[in-house]
Amino acid sequence: MTPNAKILLIDDDSLLLALLERKLTARGYAVATANDGNAGVERARAEHPDLIVLDMMMPIMDGRQTLRAIQADPALSAIPVIMLTSRREESDIVGAIEKGAVDYQLKPFSPDELIARIGRFITKKKVEA
Repeated sequence: MTPNAKILLIDDDSLLLALLERKLTARGYAVATANDGNAGVERARAEHPDLIVLDMMMPIMDGRQTLRAIQADPALSAIPVIMLTSRREESDIVGAIEKGAVDYQLKPFSPDELIARIGRFITKKKVEA
C-alpha cells in the first residue's frame, strides 16, 4: 500500500461509504466521499484523488454520466476509476470499461477484496508516474 494515497468514494449509500472509509483509513489511505455524481466530480476536482470508487446508480448524476465527466476533464481523466455496483448486465460492464473504468466490482462485494484491488491500482499508478 502506498502511504497517503487519496481515495474518493462516490456512492449514495451512506452506510457503505462509512464502512469503506473506516476500512481504507485503517489501512493508511486518505478518504474523501460524495453521495452523488455531481458532488463527486466537484470533489474530484478539489481533492485530486489517486483513485475513485464509483457507484453506477445514484441520484442527480448517475455513474455513467459521472464517468463521462471524469474522462472528459483533462485534470481528472488519468485517475483510475473502479465501478462498484449491483448492475450485472454485460452491457453495463463492457460499457463502463470501454468508457474508461479500470475495474468493475459487483455488489454485494468483499470490502477486503475491493481494498486489495485499490492497492493494486494505486501501486501501478505510482510505479508508472
